[in-house]
This record gives sequence, structure tokens and C-alpha cells, in this order.
Amino acid sequence: MPPAGFPIPTLPHFLMTETMTTKPEPRHFHLHLVSDATGETIKSVAKACLVQFREVAAEEHVWSLVRTKGHLEKAIKGIVEHPGIVFYTLVDTRLRDMLEAECRHAKIPCVSVLDPVLNELARYLGHERGAEPGRQHAMDTEYFARIDALNYVMSHDDGQVTENLSTADILLLGVSRTSKTPTCIYLANRGYKAANIPIILDHPLPPQIFDLKQPLIVGLTEDPERLVMLRRNRLRMLHESENTDYADIEKIREELAYARRICLQNKWPIIDVTRRSIEETAAAILQLYDRRAGRIT
Repeated sequence: MPPAGFPIPTLPHFLMTETMTTKPEPRHFHLHLVSDATGETIKSVAKACLVQFREVAAEEHVWSLVRTKGHLEKAIKGIVEHPGIVFYTLVDTRLRDMLEAECRHAKIPCVSVLDPVLNELARYLGHERGAEPGRQHAMDTEYFARIDALNYVMSHDDGQVTENLSTADILLLGVSRTSKTPTCIYLANRGYKAANIPIILDHPLPPQIFDLKQPLIVGLTEDPERLVMLRRNRLRMLHESENTDYADIEKIREELAYARRICLQNKWPIIDVTRRSIEETAAAILQLYDRRAGRIT
């Protein structure tokens, strides 16, 4: 701290203006994702990494189902035309070697994103790693369980069917626009049979719900102001008036209080989805599910 009366040094005006007003432009680059399967795995890995770089804008080029030399040659042509960085998941050593050689020649970074994990697993387990493309997407028992779960979700969405809810793994309750349906669909993709029923002010829930033993019942809630925004957007999409009880904040507060009261009376856990993505909400639900099953404490 300078002594009293001593002038406080400042930046020159032109430097201060530039410092305060200029923001770095997002760095644009090409990201090539090469996979011998659907590309979902490598896209997930890339997304998880890219969110850590806020000033970066990646243009993704997805080359999926690359299982022949001809397919790979098309991918390499696109990579050379738009150089950037290459992430790949190829198990065929001939194709891997070809891709890496071409990238070295073009001075393009090329990374096998699963190799460190696969190599460490092979070392730990004492087994040779396999080389079967797309094995994680094989139509095995788990695959058909996911399809069955998805069919279940579609037929038990928004309280359509309530007679056989005892066969559900998870039952979600909540007022309108609390992400019940997308959360159920995500859970189905994980193999869980999920149903959802809306809670409507002064409308009793189906009585059989209170006798259910198998499904984990979870209430979803949300900030009332955010619900107003979501419902108004919904009404605009439907070309309907926004001046209704459906989008009135006081009515929404009543709805949320009513839903919360029901859940608390029945000792059903409540999850606030306001600041959660669908994935985060599902993860919280599955923690409750596993805890009830004794898999975690």
C-alpha cells in the first residue's frame, strides 16, 4: 500500500482498455474421431476432455465403422485435407499402423484413446487383449435388456400404464417439466425399467403406488422460476397462451409444495434437478438404487 498522498500507479490508458475489453477468441481446430464401431465411445471421451478447454472450438469429423483399408483411406483423405488432431479406437493392427504412419508423414498428432486402459487391464489381469471391432455394441443379453427397458419406458411414460408398475426398477414422480421422461430414457439405456407419473395439484396419485415394494420411488423437483421459463417455452412451442395457471409462478409453487408433501409423507427421496444434467440426475438416482440394494453404503 503506497503511503498517503503517493499516486497509485496505473496502466497506460490504451493498455487498460485493451486488457479490460479484449477477450481471446476461441481457438478453432479440427478434431478427427476414427472408430471401427459406432464412434459413441470416442465421442464421449472427446467431449469429456474438451469441456476442460473453454477457449477452444473443435470442429468434429467422425469416421465410424472404419473396418477396411478402403474405409480408412477415405478417413485419411479427410484428415489430410483438414489437419488437426486424431483420436482413434481401432483394434485391427494393420489399420492402426496405416493410420499412424500416414499421420506421422503429415505431421498430424494421432492418439489411441483406449490403449492406456486396455494395456493396464491386460497387464493386471494377465490376459491378452482382444481385437474384435465393436464388441462393446454386441447384441448380447445386456443389449436386449436395454431394448426391453426402453420399450417399458415408452409404454409407462407420463402415467400411461399403472397396472403393472410392480415390474419397474425405478418410478419417478414430479410435476410437469421436471425432466421425468428424458431421465427415464437415459435410465433405460443403462438397462433399468423406469416409469414416471406426473403429480398434479389436488389430483390423487394412483392408489396402487403406495403399495409398491420393488421399484425405487423418487420425487423430482425444480426451482419454481426455472419451471416458469420451461413451461412458457413449452406453451410457445405449442402456440398457446402463456397466461395460464400452468405458467403462473404462484400456482407452480403450490404444485411443488404439494408434490414435496406427498414425497415426504411417504418417505420417498427427492432430487432437485434445477442444476443437474440428465446424466447427473440419473447418477444420483442410481446411487439411491444401489444403496437400497446394499451395493454401496
